[in-house]
Amino acid sequence: RMSRHAKKLKDHDINPCVAETDATTKCMNDNNYNKDLCVDYFLNYKNCRKFWHEIMMQRKRNGVKPEMPPAEERKKILESMG
Repeated sequence: RMSRHAKKLKDHDINPCVAETDATTKCMNDNNYNKDLCVDYFLNYKNCRKFWHEIMMQRKRNGVKPEMPPAEERKKILESMG
């Protein structure tokens, strides 16, 4: 049974970086938890979090609810950027 926190991390509407989280975890598992071999994965995750945090802050400033766009809307945002 997953904790509430673990469920939130896996919820695509709450966490825009589920894929990056999973890829980082897999890399760590596959490489015996040697962080040096997973630097690119950590960087991708960090960039993902930074990107969506900026979107969220912009929406908050503009009074847009919800502040974090749902998964379907995020997909459209990413597609519009190429």
